[in-house]
Amino acid sequence: MKLKYNAPVTLTFSLICGVVLLLGTIIPGLRDGLFVAAGQGGFSFANPLSYLRLFSHIFGHADIGHLLSNLTFILLLGPILESLYGARNLIFMMLITAVATAVLNLILFPSGLLGASGIVFMMILLSSFTNFAKGEIPITFILVVVLFLGKEVIHALQANDISEFAHIIGGLFGSIFGFLQPTGTKGKAKLTGRQTAELN
Repeated sequence: MKLKYNAPVTLTFSLICGVVLLLGTIIPGLRDGLFVAAGQGGFSFANPLSYLRLFSHIFGHADIGHLLSNLTFILLLGPILESLYGARNLIFMMLITAVATAVLNLILFPSGLLGASGIVFMMILLSSFTNFAKGEIPITFILVVVLFLGKEVIHALQANDISEFAHIIGGLFGSIFGFLQPTGTKGKAKLTGRQTAELN
């Protein structure tokens, strides 16, 4: 019996998040300098790091508790989604979700954005589309929307330091990806060039 690196995207993503958290505790300013997407007024068009942080914010986490709460879902759902949709498609979905949450946060909120919570909620909603066929709305999807996104909407009305908005946007993108690319019973979904363009 041997160990298998069974879900390269999921495991590599998780490893990077762990390394970033570790380095952030050793190197002062690393997290805020490279892994926090800007809020309103914080984006500099002349600074290349501003563009990098539109993607890199998903690797940064406030503390070990924040990281573990996200990795619990990512390590549970990521391998399933990677198997169903393929590694390239999952990377594409993660990048689109990362940029969308960062850009909308930049437009709408003054605070910065940090962490992979948007990716988590994208995966949660996307996973509810397992064995979904076009022309159908899975009851599991409806229940997940009510339970997960409904809770986030309620929490968004309360004062805290959590970006429920990123959770909601991540969930919406997971829903969009699920509707546009159902897995059906084929096992692994494959995006064609035309379908990839439609997702953009």
